[in-house]
Amino acid sequence: MSSSNKTMWTAKVRKLMVDALPPDKLMPDSQPSYVASWIYVFGVLTLSALVVVIGTGICLAIGGPSWWHTSGLGHFFNSLHLWSVELFMFFMVVHLWGKFFMAAWRGNRELTWVTGVLSFLLSVGAAFTGYLSQQNFDSQWIATQSKDGLNAVGVGAYFNVMNFGQMIVWHVMLMPLAIGVFVVVHLLMVRHRGVVPPFEDRIHSNRKVSK
Repeated sequence: MSSSNKTMWTAKVRKLMVDALPPDKLMPDSQPSYVASWIYVFGVLTLSALVVVIGTGICLAIGGPSWWHTSGLGHFFNSLHLWSVELFMFFMVVHLWGKFFMAAWRGNRELTWVTGVLSFLLSVGAAFTGYLSQQNFDSQWIATQSKDGLNAVGVGAYFNVMNFGQMIVWHVMLMPLAIGVFVVVHLLMVRHRGVVPPFEDRIHSNRKVSK
């Protein structure tokens, strides 16, 4: 590469990206031995459930907002979508609490923790708008019961739970897009900083260094 090309912004951005995430960090072929613990599995389980949520959601979006009420195949994909969301939220809560008690923000991992928490909060919003998009009595009941609370905090004019069109756009486009961005950033930060070690591993490492 010539010296003139090194001053281009694309070259600078590429250098920053390679320095932050070299190939051996971005796509590692080995992990520390402590990753074999079950508490580290729930992050991968959360991602696996998210893939199923997105896949079944795409199938429901193709069929239309009322397809799952009139078609047997629609019922099948709707059930898959529902239970994958249930598993996604369960795995993510276990992952979140596990990392909380492990103090996963250690080692300059504060932003990794923050992006994970924001992903969880956005997922709650996505699940809420999903309930509002069911087009049945449950969704009507949830909408009417929640509108007063949202109006009381001053967001009802911008987030109208009684507006089916607005809620389904939030559910199928805005919320998944935001969750996807934060999940990707979260994963890249995990690759950059590495998986947080347990407290015992840190204690043993300090002992080795002191010797």
